[in-house]
Amino acid sequence: MDREFAEKNLFITGATSGIGRATALRFAQAGANVAAVGRNETELKSLEQDLRDLDVRCVTISADLARDDSADIALAQAVEVLGGIDILVNAAGHISNGTIETTTTEAWDAMLNINLRSVFLLMQKALPSLIERRGNIVNVSSVTGLRAFPGVLAYCVSKAALDQLTRCAALELAAKGVRVNAVNPGVVITEIHKRGGMNSEQYAAFLEHSKSTHPLGRVGKPEEIADLIAFLASDRASWITGASYSIDGGRAQTCAR
Repeated sequence: MDREFAEKNLFITGATSGIGRATALRFAQAGANVAAVGRNETELKSLEQDLRDLDVRCVTISADLARDDSADIALAQAVEVLGGIDILVNAAGHISNGTIETTTTEAWDAMLNINLRSVFLLMQKALPSLIERRGNIVNVSSVTGLRAFPGVLAYCVSKAALDQLTRCAALELAAKGVRVNAVNPGVVITEIHKRGGMNSEQYAAFLEHSKSTHPLGRVGKPEEIADLIAFLASDRASWITGASYSIDGGRAQTCAR
């Protein structure tokens, strides 16, 4: 399994940090060529160097997925360099706080645009290559797609919708040989909460508190999620489609606290 993705081409969003970056490197270590999409150009350059050190073909693409034309542009660049797409991993995400009373339409739109609309567009527009190559898709969802949590209304809704998008697409694409699955992490050490408004002190307190909300007593590591994504994208999972896999230290089995 060391080179199980040799000659396979990965297209991944959210690749400059956290789960996305760990996943890009995990696939490259297993021989995959990588088209990595992100917004932070400095981090993209750093990732590109790390990928080249693993001796795989790669292209890094700076794109704002909130723009509808980004999907076409990014996919065209990837296909031009790599020749096609075998695996699509949607790892880009956005979170911010807000209740049913306080969530603004701007915050709602920002959450749904990145967490759902951009995923739908990329899935739809990548299909010609995925169908031709009998590829597959893995969407990065969240425990909040499976369970309700207070204070992050739009995020919960976006991830629940992403899980349903995953299931519907899996059903529709099965006959074409394209599998579609999702992973649903609990709290993982990434940058998403800081980008969503937490300062360093608040984030440290959040991670400490999360030890008590996850039955296994700790938060997750990006590499652990990357391993599950790699499994679902591999031939070892060839009879799995339409699944939402919890990887959350048992978080989904508890009540909100």
